[in-house]
Amino acid sequence: MGKTKVTDNNRTKTQHSKLTLLSAIESVVEGAKGSMFCDQFFIDRKVELKFLADSYGITPRQAALFCVCMEKGPRRIDFDDLASFLDLSTIRILSYASDIDALVHRRLLRYRDAKDEDQFDVPTTVIKTLKHNEVYQLPKRTGLDAGSMMEYMNMWFEDLDKDAVSARELMEEMKAMIDENPQVALAQKIKSLDLLNDEDMLMLLFFCHKLINNDDDDIRFGELEDLFPDKADFGRAKTHLRRGDHYLIEDGLIEHHCVDGIADNTRYKLTEEAKRDLLGEFHISGTDEKLSDVLLPENVNSKELFYNDSVSRQVEELTSLLGEEQYKKIHERMRQKGFRQGFTCLFHGGPGTGKTETVYQLARRTGRQVMVVDVPQIKSKWVGESEKNIKALFDRYRALVAKLDVAPILLFNEADAIIGIRKQGAQNAVDKMENTIQNIILQEMETLDGILIATTNLTENLDSAFERRFLYKIRFEKPDATVRSKIWQTMIPDLPENITVALAERYDFSGGQIENIARKYAVGCILHGDAEDPQSTLEELCTNERIVGHQSERRIGFAK
Repeated sequence: MGKTKVTDNNRTKTQHSKLTLLSAIESVVEGAKGSMFCDQFFIDRKVELKFLADSYGITPRQAALFCVCMEKGPRRIDFDDLASFLDLSTIRILSYASDIDALVHRRLLRYRDAKDEDQFDVPTTVIKTLKHNEVYQLPKRTGLDAGSMMEYMNMWFEDLDKDAVSARELMEEMKAMIDENPQVALAQKIKSLDLLNDEDMLMLLFFCHKLINNDDDDIRFGELEDLFPDKADFGRAKTHLRRGDHYLIEDGLIEHHCVDGIADNTRYKLTEEAKRDLLGEFHISGTDEKLSDVLLPENVNSKELFYNDSVSRQVEELTSLLGEEQYKKIHERMRQKGFRQGFTCLFHGGPGTGKTETVYQLARRTGRQVMVVDVPQIKSKWVGESEKNIKALFDRYRALVAKLDVAPILLFNEADAIIGIRKQGAQNAVDKMENTIQNIILQEMETLDGILIATTNLTENLDSAFERRFLYKIRFEKPDATVRSKIWQTMIPDLPENITVALAERYDFSGGQIENIARKYAVGCILHGDAEDPQSTLEELCTNERIVGHQSERRIGFAK
């Protein structure tokens, strides 16, 4: 007896070694047709069924059902299909429903509709692996990192969207995922929150999933309904969301979207704080980062600038003060005397006089990064968002100061729109918003530990409170004739001196205007060759520049 058993085992091992997944499935299908899943069928196909069961981690009966589903599918299989193939009654085939459930849980099958478990598919991922004679491995739920956790969530939320799993199944799976991955910051944060119920947890994870996996930060009611196993619970949550007193809103995790200054109580998104707290591992570009760019000093091209004597002296003095060694000495001395340590500077004057370029050259010469603020983005069209934007911006600047050895420059370029005279007795929402923005900036300037430079073309509208808070104020004027001549010579080096002097004396242009003309002149030379009469050509360009300037200053409306 013992000898025969050993021989049988050896024969079984030999058969195993010759099997592939596809050949085993094919053999099972051949034997299963019309077999009524009788005992003899399981005896005849014992080797193949054990091979498949061991490979996929399922029972032999489940392996047999999987093979039949592959044959009758792989799409839109139902219990009638199985009954017909196996020659079983409808009642008898329903006794295999728990095995179908187990195959769905193993993700070898997928219900077409979690609300109606009569039809199922073989997932494409299972078929793809079979083509290569590989076993489809159930996605790992433990030992995940942040990225793989999001991939895992994406798989399950996609199945919910396809009605392949129920909200209850998804909820249990997400709870297990959070419990089994305490090493991931998102899991830690979710566990630390005092969430009222499982629906809140699932909704919050859904917001995170949509932002990271779909780049979608605009969630509507229709997308949330399927997250609730009980529709009455969804109705209650919907009411609280509309009123703004839902737990996730009150705890600062989600908020209403605002459109044209009005909160839309049917659309929601994660708050900036929630993005930082829950999704910090994903380095999302928050609102504050969208509002500004950081320019490295080594990326600033050296450029010679020309000023009148007064401006030249002030710029050189400021450059000296912002040299790192001198800056640290002054910073420490100011601290000891109890003065504010921040350097706040206002560069004002007409367009094209070199205000912005001076900031860049200061940064290059002193080795400082420049955080360039997009002022129009600050004044968001969404009432309530602008205040958050400006606070987030200064938070980011403080973080940059703390991170860098050399304090960066915070540049508010063309800042007219946010440092103008505050509106007295503001009534409408926009005026109140603008006053709030200005008050926040004024407060931040009081406590600034760094370097802030603002540029503006208009000083007539400058609020007196801002004027007091700027430590250094430099007025950039149009260059005089001597300086203009130098600019002409720099822009067009081959130009004879007598022509540069003539142009400088005749045309009262800013450096920016002279640069425009020099570029047009260079384009003309490229297209048509060197000008036969450079002075006449340049004078024509100067006249055109002047006309354009005059036209741009005309007011729109009827002449009086």
